[in-house]
Amino acid sequence: MRLLRPGYVLAPAIGALWTLIMMVTVIVTFTLVTGAEATLSPIAAVLTGGLAGLLLVWRQGVSQGTGSAGSEAPFLSLQGQRGRLILTVGVVVLFTVLRGGQPFGLPLRVSTGGQVIGVAALGFLVAWPLRDMLRDYGWDDQGRHAFEHVLIRFLAGFGFVVFTAAVAIPFMVMVMTSLKSQQELLANPLDFSIDLGRGWELLRSYEELFRDFNFGRYLAISAVVSVATVIITLLFSIPGAYAVSRLRFRGSAAFSRSILLIYMVPMIVLALPIYVAFSITGLRNSLIGILLIYPVTTIPVALYMLQGYFRGLPGEVEEAGLMDGLGRLAVIWKITLPLSLPALASVSLYVFMIAWNEFLLAFMLLDDPSIFTLTRGVVMLNSSEIPRQHLMAGSVLATVPVMAIFVGLERFMTRGLTAGSVKG
Repeated sequence: MRLLRPGYVLAPAIGALWTLIMMVTVIVTFTLVTGAEATLSPIAAVLTGGLAGLLLVWRQGVSQGTGSAGSEAPFLSLQGQRGRLILTVGVVVLFTVLRGGQPFGLPLRVSTGGQVIGVAALGFLVAWPLRDMLRDYGWDDQGRHAFEHVLIRFLAGFGFVVFTAAVAIPFMVMVMTSLKSQQELLANPLDFSIDLGRGWELLRSYEELFRDFNFGRYLAISAVVSVATVIITLLFSIPGAYAVSRLRFRGSAAFSRSILLIYMVPMIVLALPIYVAFSITGLRNSLIGILLIYPVTTIPVALYMLQGYFRGLPGEVEEAGLMDGLGRLAVIWKITLPLSLPALASVSLYVFMIAWNEFLLAFMLLDDPSIFTLTRGVVMLNSSEIPRQHLMAGSVLATVPVMAIFVGLERFMTRGLTAGSVKG
């Protein structure tokens, strides 16, 4: 490992790997958006990234007086925003030259605008992160501490790109497919580009879902079921979590430790007993049955999250309320709950997402299309008789609302999950 520490070894290696990753990401995105069959060039990516990394540490070494030149080079400054722009342009030019003037392996007349934007994005995504990864790393061995910092920055960027691509690319394919016509899909199922000239016709699949497949009703049912699940879960989990965290009774410690044991049993194991029990009691194929079984899966996790938060609240505040003549329920309502709003918001959001995305129980218990939840309705579209773009449009409708809610309320969820981690 010590042999990798010198900047003239580490920097080209990091630069080559990072540029290779960015090239694959940009070219896959370019192919999906434009439909053009771009080709990869690992050699060009490795050479471009290696030279960029070498240039960065050489310049850093020169500025520290440790480089091989031993003097300043005023014609080239890679510090600050100006240096990043210079490096970006250099990466774009070098990569284009190494690919023979065709950065994506295509003639420039093919999707010219897309190629220009793509190669500019490649230069930006290589130069700017690479400059941060190799920040303050010089030509010579900077020691184990600096070496580990560079590796951590690279691995963090690598993980971010890989996991983002794993989520974003399938979602992009899903959205683009939902905007295509049946003729376009039959002509080339692997062409995910969008013809913007179609105008409002792009949304035809969504219009047909609401008009012919009753998806407006499915959305409403899922919203009602999810909100009701949140309310029922909070009604049971708030007093339960408060009792476990504040009251002393026999078996409280065992109950607290066993709250999440239900998650150790896979739901598929419980599917048949639930189906039989609901069939016997007449609860199958009814929303009442769904509203009874969904909270069973969400109450344990809500109890676990809330009890940790309640334990972090200062007990003196509640004791003062009790001394002022408030009853235990009044203390919970007037003192504990207002102080726990971040935790309640995060638990509500988490429970809502579980109920909204739940599929197995809905698929097993619901047969009447008039009471389908959204996930159950999407499965109905998975048929050879229904065009594929309708299935993708239904998947988008099932994904976007909860995604928008999560993005809008994410700060509350983060605050609620971390607020009880340190005892006040």
